[in-house]
Order: sequence, then C-alpha cells, then structure tokens
Amino acid sequence: MNFAGSTHIHLSAVLDLRDSSIRVQVPTYKSYNLVGNFYTKRIQHRARGILETSTVFQKSNTKFLVNATSGHPLESEPKAYPNTPWNSAKNALDAFYRFSRPHTVIGTALSIISVSLLAVEKLSDISPLFFIGVLEAVVAALFMNIYIVGLNQLSDVEIDKVNKPYLPLASGEYSTLTGIMIVTSFSIMSFWLGWVVGSWPLFWALFVSFVLGTAYSINLPLLRWKRFALVAAMCILAVRAVIVQLAFYLHIQTHVFSRPAVISKPLIFATAFMSFFSVVIALFKDIPDIEGDKIFGIKSYTVRLGQEKVFWTCISLLEMAYGVSILVGATSPYTWSKVITVLGHSVLASILWIRAKSIDLKSKAAITSCYMLIWKLFYAEYFLIPLIR
Repeated sequence: MNFAGSTHIHLSAVLDLRDSSIRVQVPTYKSYNLVGNFYTKRIQHRARGILETSTVFQKSNTKFLVNATSGHPLESEPKAYPNTPWNSAKNALDAFYRFSRPHTVIGTALSIISVSLLAVEKLSDISPLFFIGVLEAVVAALFMNIYIVGLNQLSDVEIDKVNKPYLPLASGEYSTLTGIMIVTSFSIMSFWLGWVVGSWPLFWALFVSFVLGTAYSINLPLLRWKRFALVAAMCILAVRAVIVQLAFYLHIQTHVFSRPAVISKPLIFATAFMSFFSVVIALFKDIPDIEGDKIFGIKSYTVRLGQEKVFWTCISLLEMAYGVSILVGATSPYTWSKVITVLGHSVLASILWIRAKSIDLKSKAAITSCYMLIWKLFYAEYFLIPLIR
C-alpha cells in the first residue's frame, strides 16, 4: 500500500452482518504522520541519550585505562565533585602533591636525617641544636628538590603526556606559568634559607644540586643532559650519592657541632652503597618510560638496550650492593650492629629478588610498581646506614 500519493484519503469498509451494516473508518494518512512523528522523536531522543551515555562511559573508561597503565593511583576527573571551597582546597593539595613527586621528597628527607645521625658520637649530641640543624637542612633541601622535579616537568610536558599523564602540567591542571612560578619561588626560598643558616656545606649542597638539576632538564644549547644516558646517570649519582652524603654530614659535623671534618667508616659505606643505588634509580626510572622516550628522541639505556636487559642489570647491581653490605656488616666489632645489618640487608635482598622474578616486563603498571619498590628499599637502607659501625 502506498501512502505517498495523497494526504486526505478516507478508507471505509462496509460489512453486512445480517440486517445491519457497520461502517469502520480507518485513520487518515495525516493521522499516521502525527503518530509516526511522535514515536520517531521518542526513538531519536532515546538514541541521543544512549550515545551520550556511551561517550561518557568511553571517556571514563579511557581515564581508567590511562591511570591503570601508568601505575599511578586512580584519580577523579576535574570538577567531578561540587566546586566547594573544601573540594577546591583538596584538589589543589592533590595537584601539588603530584607535582612535588612525593617519592623523591621522602627519599631526600630520610637521607638527610640518616646522614646527620652519622655525625652523632654520644647521647648528648641529640640536642635541640642538633634537631634545629637537621630541620634547616631538610627544609632547604626539600625546597630545592621541588625546584628540580618541577623544572623537569616543565621541560617534559609533551613527553609526560605519554609517560605520566597524571602529572599536573601534563594533564592541564597547571598552566606553564603556574609551573614557572612554583619552581622559581621554591628555588629562591631554598637559597634564602641556606644563606640565612650560614652553613657553607649546606649552601654548596644546594648550589651544586641547583646547577646539576638545571643542566639535567632545561632545554638549552649544551644542556638537557638527560638526553645522554651516561651523563644523566652521573648527575643523579653526584646528587644522591655524593652531595647528600658528604655535604649534609659536614653541615652537622662542622656547622652544628663545630667539630673537624672526619671521614668515618659509616660515611664511606653510605657513599659507596648509595652510588650503586643512584645508578640503579637512574637506569630503572627510564624502563617504564620507554614509549615516550622513543617518540621524543631521549637516548636512554632502555631505548638502546631494551627493557629486559636494563631491568636485570639494575637487579644485579642492587644484589651485588646488598652482598657487599652483608660483608661490611659482618666485620663490625659490635654484635648488635653485625646482627641487625647482616639480617636487614639479607631480608631486603630477598624481597628484591622474589619481586623481580615475578615481574611481567610487558606490563607498564608492573614495572612502575617495581620501580616504586626500589624507592622503598632506598628508604629502608637509610634506616640501616646509621647502624653500620
């Protein structure tokens, strides 16, 4: 039946039933159009709703996958909650927390406290003067730490969009201007505090860290040393293994306690062990970032040699360092030091080996999780270092 020819056709059927006739009127085509349009609009409205729901789900699912793959804890979308002062403050603190790279902040604080304890010779050294000296060093170093990690993010926005999309600059939560203001403010506060304290070991530790951190990240001619694997590793080793151990020890020994500088066995051990650890951190941090580094021409050892080879090189270096630590602990003349350091390093070495054997090197989340385990082992070592005698 074709309805295309007329808009006012009336159809009727006359049915003769015995002596009666009944007329049945069928609705006009115009009536069918009204009903059809009504249901068509309802179907279109529902289809739009399904499409919008699907789009939201896809965006949400994409966010979940990005965070899961990055190994970073899941984060809520911006403006996911009502824009109250309390939620705004929480979002601001969360963004700054991620910007400051908390695992490096914790490592810096623990290392300074641990190395400062190496200068303690007797119980009376644990005094308010000692705590003030440690606090001055920790705060100034943390300010400089935030400058260094912040500058690295400013220089790596495009790379971080691939490797670490949860960072505030990469995600768009911070503008470039905001990042510049933060790193500038913290570098100024760090130098100001170092100058006010009047400790030359502390000031030079901040200055050398500033120079190496800037040369490592900033994209200027002859700089951006992170492009070169060996130079990048040397920068991290110089700061984490040498500057932190020697400069902050001398800050407490010479400035706080006003004693002559003495290079002790624990200090030599701490410097040597952390040299191994710093090399491992420098190599391992690039393993989960291989995708972005390849795209942007960062010639890390992971890009050159492959993830598996660099991974097992790092594990081997740390296991060797733990082996030497066990031997050093075993030579201690003090039974308590011998037991704690030998047992402690044996446990840490076992944890690392068991975890390494179970890692799926094809999973970025698994590699990132193992990298954070190495930072935890780094923290644990600073609890053992003061016990080396």
